[in-house]
Amino acid sequence: MEYIYLLRQALVYITVVFWIYEFTISLCSLIKFKEKPLIKNKKHKFMAIIPAHNEAAVVANLVESLKNQNYDKDLYDIYVIADNCTDNTAQIAKEAGAIVYKRFDEAHKTKGYALNWFLQQKIEENADYDAFLVFDADNIVDKNFISVMNKKLCQGETVVQGYKDIKNPTESWISAGYAFFYWTMHRFYHLARYNIGLSPLLNGTGFMVKFDLIKDTGWDTKTLTEDIEFSLKQIIKGQKLGWATDAIVYDEQPEKFKVSWKQRSRWTVGHIQCTKNYTLDLAKAVKENKTIMNFDGLLYIIGSIPMFVVSMVLVLSNFAIYLLDSMSTAELIINLLKFVVPTFLFPIFTALLTMYLEKKPIKPMLKWTLYYPLFMGSWLLINFKCLFKQDTTWEKIDHVRSVKIKEIV
Repeated sequence: MEYIYLLRQALVYITVVFWIYEFTISLCSLIKFKEKPLIKNKKHKFMAIIPAHNEAAVVANLVESLKNQNYDKDLYDIYVIADNCTDNTAQIAKEAGAIVYKRFDEAHKTKGYALNWFLQQKIEENADYDAFLVFDADNIVDKNFISVMNKKLCQGETVVQGYKDIKNPTESWISAGYAFFYWTMHRFYHLARYNIGLSPLLNGTGFMVKFDLIKDTGWDTKTLTEDIEFSLKQIIKGQKLGWATDAIVYDEQPEKFKVSWKQRSRWTVGHIQCTKNYTLDLAKAVKENKTIMNFDGLLYIIGSIPMFVVSMVLVLSNFAIYLLDSMSTAELIINLLKFVVPTFLFPIFTALLTMYLEKKPIKPMLKWTLYYPLFMGSWLLINFKCLFKQDTTWEKIDHVRSVKIKEIV
């Protein structure tokens, strides 16, 4: 009994300290700093890379939005990797104005493999690009995206995540849940860390990488979350990632629960893979480099699945103490409410606050805030399921929302 109580107290301290740290860092999103000075004044050359698997319905709109950038058209090329396509994605992309590379490899289907396959060819060609941009085929891109990323390069930044906004936030409680989640992460995780010199993370799409950075290794990722994996590998090296609030890309989110469950399960498995592969390296980087940035990167990976496990053990320890007649029913209820209230009610507050700070239209999203705890709660179920059953099979998320950039901005 004494050991269970001590375990519970230790887990309480760990949880409280972790969330105090996260809350303190998030407050830094409210601080506005001067923009970084330009180290050089140059118009860089970019390649925009679009891995696409059967994306005939949407890829042309992305290519169109990239062709209409406020940037010298001679200084960027648009590439579509038609990856194991069985439809006419390649033809549509070519007709829209992209340079198309066809890839067929049924054993290696994920975006990470497609990127590495393509980039290795450009490395071997010694292609004269300064940086590359990565987009998902369902994206559409704000006209200033490349100009903003060029400025970031001129400021000396080498890996920069753009602002991933949502094409369809009001369509269902699922797509609204994604919107609240991303908007909150953008403000209170990425921007907060960028403001104080810590490292944001890549977010799947709409990011820029200096070409020289990957010439020795290629796009060397092996997990289902290649964006997080690449981010962690840079942090381990001591490489800080950048953040660009005004480089906006619009992304289509799932509107059905079943599709969302599959996608978020894949992300959770990817986080588990990153935890297994990089926690030790992150800890070594903390010891060797002795920087807060490395420590923060370690806390990110600890704060995903490991903290979920800690929370579950903490809840179970309360029930164990109660069943051993060392805790009253009232105390049990109070202790459970300490878990339930932050988990299921706090998201409503953060969603409203985030929309206000990010200047998002609150009225059309108001009813969906009541569903946000359900969205986040379902993620707890996904995490629990993935602890015991990890399906590493990649499944395509169908994108059918054909939206042009002029319909959004």
